[in-house]
Order: sequence, then structure tokens, then C-alpha cells
Amino acid sequence: MKAVRFHDFGGPEVLRHEDVEPPVPGVGQVRIRVAATSFNGLDVTLRAGDLRDRSPLRLPHTPGLDVAGTVDALGPGVDEISIGDRVVGLLPMTAPGAAAQHVLAPAQVLAGVPRRLPLADLAALPLVGLTAWQALFDHGGLMAGQRVLINGVGGAVGGYVVQLAVETGAQVLVTATPSSAVRVKAAGSDEGTVHTLDHTLNHVLVDVAHAVVEPVDLVLNLAPIGAEQLAAMVPLIRDGGRLVSTTAWMPIPCDEERGVQGVNLSVRSDADQLADLVARVSTGELLVNVAERVALADLPALHARAHAGALPLGKVVVLVPPA
Repeated sequence: MKAVRFHDFGGPEVLRHEDVEPPVPGVGQVRIRVAATSFNGLDVTLRAGDLRDRSPLRLPHTPGLDVAGTVDALGPGVDEISIGDRVVGLLPMTAPGAAAQHVLAPAQVLAGVPRRLPLADLAALPLVGLTAWQALFDHGGLMAGQRVLINGVGGAVGGYVVQLAVETGAQVLVTATPSSAVRVKAAGSDEGTVHTLDHTLNHVLVDVAHAVVEPVDLVLNLAPIGAEQLAAMVPLIRDGGRLVSTTAWMPIPCDEERGVQGVNLSVRSDADQLADLVARVSTGELLVNVAERVALADLPALHARAHAGALPLGKVVVLVPPA
């Protein structure tokens, strides 16, 4: 089968499009005939070896944390999934990924995909959709009627955060550049619920602090900012509220005296949450944003474009040819 792998850590040039043997599922695993994976910033971090101490990879490694495809083989002990099932999932970070014609996945991380949905496009959902869900609800505790400030809404996670927060009945404030503001509106938000602050919190913090005239229940940071900028968000949060960050590899500030908690989120696979997200896509409640689609053989070039800062806003889906 064809796969894209890297045999050494480094820049985009270490990626190779090559022939490898198809994997054989073990206990509790299924083999998926991959329709698509997607590009995530974490793929770059893993390829560069920046997490080799915390999350060691076995080289050569195939990237691709998101997978959408069709089950074509079952390992021992799998009885809740059948051959031919259309599935989507978030793969374990250190396991071989889905930038290949076949990939193995633990059965428990997969959610089914209805026939009416375009299977390949669902590869854009798992990592960013689960990040949005877990940030808002598992760690942020967001409920109807609360106020949430989202910093860095222009990325792939931001569109899902806004949609889910609005559907929950929260009042949403977002920091956004003009181009990001257009994406916020395209996400289906109504202007009575979502208020766009035409600034970025890390650049014009004082202006945003003045614009947030009423404390918020939750600040969700999706932008790569420093400790000083994170700390400056805490006064915007009401007593007992929360600051959740998805991008900072540092302790998250809090205010123990006021009961304000700080959470550094690391996304986890959750088939039930993913099934809920897929169901919302199926009913039209949640829109999947695919900015671009590229072929598997072009994945090294895609990494090079990412290195040059030349990727579009939103998710890039990597289409995998049939085996």
C-alpha cells in the first residue's frame, strides 16, 4: 500500500511517499481502508521531534491523527463494528497515522458515519471538533445563558467552538481579524448572540479588556500566546469562572482567591462525543469547514506550505486513493 512516512525527525523534506506492507489488526483493533485524513498543526510538532520525550514515536512514522474510511478487517475481540462500516476517529498520537491507504485503529475510538454524509470530508472533524467540545463543556462547563470570550477564533477549532457555544445558548464574544469575522458569520452565528471584537487579544489586549465591560464565565484561548497575555485574561473572568487554553505549553494562570480555574487542555479520543458531533453534522446543526483538499502524494508539499505559513484558514483534507 501507499503511505507517507518520515524515517527521521526534521523539516518537511523528511516526508516520503512510499510503498509499505498493509497492517494486520490485533486484539481490539480494526483495519480501515482510508478515504481521507487531515492536516493538523500537531503533525508538524510530531514530525519535528518536539514531543519525542513526552510522546515517543516509533520510526518510521506515518502522520495523520484524523481518519475517515471504511472498515475492511477485524481483529480478535471486536464485535461492535462490522466489515463495511463507515467510520471516523481520532487515532492515538504515537500510533501509525492515517496518511496511508490502510490504518489500524482501536475499535473504541471510532464513531459511525451515515451514508448520506461525504465520508472524506468527515476527516476534518475529529481532532478539532473534539477539542472544541472538550474545551467548552468538559473543561469550561459552559451552559445556556453564560458568557464566553474566545481568543483566536480564526483557526480550525474556532469555527466549531462558535457553533457549539451558540447552539448551547451562550452569549459569545470573539476576538477576530476582519477575515476571521467573516468566518464567524459563515459558521451560522446570529449577530444577537455573537459579538465580534475587532482586535486580537495578544496584540491589543487593553482595548479588548475595555470592550469586555461585563465579566465572562469562560475565556477560551485558541491562540499561541505568551504567559503575560494569558495572565491578563484572568481579570476578565467572573468569580468562579474558568480560563481554558488549547495552545499553551505552560501552566495556565488562575485566581485562587476568586475561584477562577486555569486549564491546559490536551484533547483525547472519545467515541461518544464524536458520535454526537457526527449526528449534529448529519442534521445540519454543525457545519464542517473544508478549506482545501489535496492528494496523499502531495502531503509533503502541504507540510512545506505550512512551514512557509501559506495554508488557508480552516481544515485541509488529505484524500487517499483506493488501495
